[in-house]
Formats: sequence, C-alpha cells, structure tokens
Amino acid sequence: MVSNGPARVVLGAACVAGALLLAGCAGHKASPSPEAMAKQARLDQALALFSANAAGGLPAGWEPLALTRKKKSTEYQLIEEAGRTVLRAYADQASSGLRHDVSIDVNKKPWLSWSWKTSALIPTADNTQRETEDSPVRIVLAFDGDHDKLSLMDTILFDTAKLLTGNELPYATLMYIWENKAPVGTIIANTRTGRIQMMVAESGPAQVGQWVKYQRNVAEDYEKVFGEKPGRLIGVGVLTDTDNTAQKVEAWYGDIRLLREADGGE
Repeated sequence: MVSNGPARVVLGAACVAGALLLAGCAGHKASPSPEAMAKQARLDQALALFSANAAGGLPAGWEPLALTRKKKSTEYQLIEEAGRTVLRAYADQASSGLRHDVSIDVNKKPWLSWSWKTSALIPTADNTQRETEDSPVRIVLAFDGDHDKLSLMDTILFDTAKLLTGNELPYATLMYIWENKAPVGTIIANTRTGRIQMMVAESGPAQVGQWVKYQRNVAEDYEKVFGEKPGRLIGVGVLTDTDNTAQKVEAWYGDIRLLREADGGE
C-alpha cells in the first residue's frame, strides 16, 4: 500500500505538481561565485522583471519544468503588449510551469506585488476537488524550513517525491490562484498534504480580460496559513494548468516583485 499510494499522491494533483515545479529549489547547491551572487541579488530584488526582457523566448533566470511526462506542456513565451514585455501562457489540456530559484528573507521584504490577466475562467474548475483542480493563473512560492517537523505522512510524501524526481519538495508551498467561486482570501488546503496550500487572490469572472494588480503581505499570509513564521523564500514559479478539466485557456503574467512596503517603495 505504501509503495503505490504515495506515488499516486505525488503525481496526481496540480497542487503537488506545483510544489514539484519548485522541488529543485530545495536541494543543496555549491557556493556561488561573487559574480553569481551579485546577479542573484539583482534578481531577488525583482523576482520576475518580465518587462526587462525582449519579446520572444523565456525570461532570463527562469526555466521550464514539465510536471509529468504523460501530460502536455503549457506554452510560455515573452510577448510585447501595450509597449511592455509580459509572459504569455497558453494551456490546452496541459500542465507545466516556469520556475526561478531565489533566496530571500520575506520577513524583511514581505510584500509580494504582481499582475496577471486571463482570457477566461475554466468553467468546470474547482480547486477544492482533486479531479477539477485547475487554475488559469497561479503564483507559486516555495519556502525552506525544518523538515524534522513534518508529520509521518508528509515524510512519506516527501521521500517518495525525492525518489521519483531526485529532488526534495519544499518545506512549504503557498500558491495564489484565481478561483471560480471561492471568495478572495479563502485558503484551500491540498487534499494530500498540509504543506501545500492555496490562497484565493481573485474570484469569479468580473475581472476576466483585464490586467489586475495585487499586493499581498506574504509573511502574514504564510503565518495565517501554516501557523508559523516563514523560512527563506527559495523559489518562485508561475503555473497555468488545464489538464484535469481538459480545457483551453490563455493568460498573461506581468512583473513579480518583493517590496519592503506596500506602497511600492523598497
């Protein structure tokens, strides 16, 4: 039972897949060079300055990750829209994401700022149910922490993920999503592990087709969701997925930043 069950758990849901998207961020890496550290510091100040890239291809410092071999990949490409570069995502019964490694103390820079737009909602999506767990847009955040605090079932899940992927799951994963019905601020727990949680940032069709900008205090959200202060932010990702509902959706992501203050000052 244990050998088969966790394998299905790891590969069976978009939320777990989203954590696997950032699994590589949790691994131990060699000490970077001073030049690499300086470059990383610049990237950390703005998690994803898509607007600083030229249209075409993928943003610098980001890499694609297919969540399973059996599923189609979401298409991601930098495009120009209204005079600025943004990231376009197109999913046709697909699920894959982009990720970027970071190392940031969000207790010092707690305000996450981002914008996104979607062409439509996914009509049959419901993130409270395993079988319909899709979202046109997701911001995925991975955090480090003390793995000795994990429950037995979470330990089994983490060990299985490492066996299957070669990487450890992040200690905790927090996603901001666009939901069909659940009110803004709703916390939706992953049905397989409490270490992966979703928070509804937008709900319903009122803002479909429009750019919507958000600012969330990540440190406060994390503590509300997980009941403890966050460790270091070790990865950020975007994920547009329609594999569970077999739908199509087009979405766009604007710049993603971490700020010291909510008013936009650093």
